[in-house]
Amino acid sequence: MKCIAAVDKNWAIGFKGKLLVSIPNDQKMFRNETTGKVVVLGRKTLETFPNGLPLKMRTNIILSRDKDYKVKDAIVVHNDEELFALLKNYDSDDIYIIGGESVYRRYYRYCDTAIITKIDQKYESDAFFPDLDEEENWTMTAESEEFTYFNVEYTFREYHNLKVEKF
Repeated sequence: MKCIAAVDKNWAIGFKGKLLVSIPNDQKMFRNETTGKVVVLGRKTLETFPNGLPLKMRTNIILSRDKDYKVKDAIVVHNDEELFALLKNYDSDDIYIIGGESVYRRYYRYCDTAIITKIDQKYESDAFFPDLDEEENWTMTAESEEFTYFNVEYTFREYHNLKVEKF
């Protein structure tokens, strides 16, 4: 299982329910990584998508405590037991945790890989991804050359979890 996120210098991922910055090359990488795969996300994250609709050409699994919550073209689960039972039906290499903050914090330790777009800037923020540079079980295994989009510099990084927890 993998997690995928774009983070700033402070490992921030969002502010007031929105991404910090929109970088077309990052969006393309996200599409290439997740198309045809399984994405796991929280209800609040889904509601930030265009028209609040699931991502096309992916199996969308939405986490919500609301037992009556339904989403067209998505699977809704309400707790860890339901999620883990469902995920056993898929190849773990095809599963991506895509946010938001509480979903990342809850499940990143079950991931073997993190695909991170590291943005060399600090933004006003209120949502964060765990700082993998400070996590003893995580190590950066790859980093791309630096790219620039207008005045925003960023790299693509890959981290590996040395102690993946089992579910």
